[in-house]
Amino acid sequence: MMEVRQGLSRRLTHTDNLMMVVIDFTDGPWNEPEPLQHHVHEQITYVAKGEIIFFCEGEKEQRLKAGDIFTVPSNRRHGIQLLTPTAKLVDTFNPIRQEFL
Repeated sequence: MMEVRQGLSRRLTHTDNLMMVVIDFTDGPWNEPEPLQHHVHEQITYVAKGEIIFFCEGEKEQRLKAGDIFTVPSNRRHGIQLLTPTAKLVDTFNPIRQEFL
């Protein structure tokens, strides 16, 4: 487990072309969404715990809870807003995110 910042930690595993990252948030709920980000990686995320609003460029915002899944195409601006005190997301990326290693 690696603490990225206060209230956000992650652990990960990967093969040559696929990465899974488990992200734990403990600093919610947030009054505002995080700044939108983008990356070349394709992303699929499973909401394992908590509730979020998912924002993705060109799409209507989605309120998601444990058990829901969202996808992010390459280079699409996206972000979340935590609605609960804690949340756990399971991200998969292709290709792997070298900056996370």
